[in-house]
Parts: sequence; C-alpha cells; structure tokens
Amino acid sequence: MAPPQLRDAADLATRVAAGPFLLFKQSFRCPVSAKAFDAYQAFAAAHPAVATGWLDVVEQRPFSLAVAEETGVTHASPQALWFRDGRVVWHASHGKLTVASFAAATGAA
Repeated sequence: MAPPQLRDAADLATRVAAGPFLLFKQSFRCPVSAKAFDAYQAFAAAHPAVATGWLDVVEQRPFSLAVAEETGVTHASPQALWFRDGRVVWHASHGKLTVASFAAATGAA
C-alpha cells in the first residue's frame, strides 16, 4: 500500500501523537525530489510497519511552512523528518534521502 498524503497539520499531529512517524516533504516539479520520493516509496513498501506519510510542498505550501515553524527545522524539498515522542529526532534532505538513510533513521532492518 502506498504511503498516504497528509491533509493538514492536524492530520500530522494525530499521527505523530500515535507514535514514531516519518514525514516526507516533496515537490512533483523537481527531479531531485522525484528521485528521493522513489526512494521513500521503496522504503515504505519494504517497511510497512513504519508509520509514514507525505505532503506536497507546492500544493500544500501553508502546511509545509507550518511544519517548519512548528518543528524548528528549516524548510527544504525534498526533506524527511523522523518524529519520536512528539519531536523531530532526525531530518535530512536532497541527496541524503535514500532507502538506507530512512532505514538507519527509523531503526528499520
């Protein structure tokens, strides 16, 4: 099953409150983002027990900016954030977004 697109900040808050969560921020307009999104989807498919979701930084700009403001993590795209205990404990962007980096960050084997 493909990872879900998050609707808004309330959707993200609900998921983060439920436990560890991987958020992927991406743009369909950018080839770097497309490559990273492919890696993200491959990771999610290989590790269905890891809670995850994504947002489109262009179409959901206010939501994307709210994530940066709430977390204190400067906006980038593509970008991934790993939440544990309600806070970001790992984040990376651009070429650092690989299946291996997602696995290492989340502890998925």
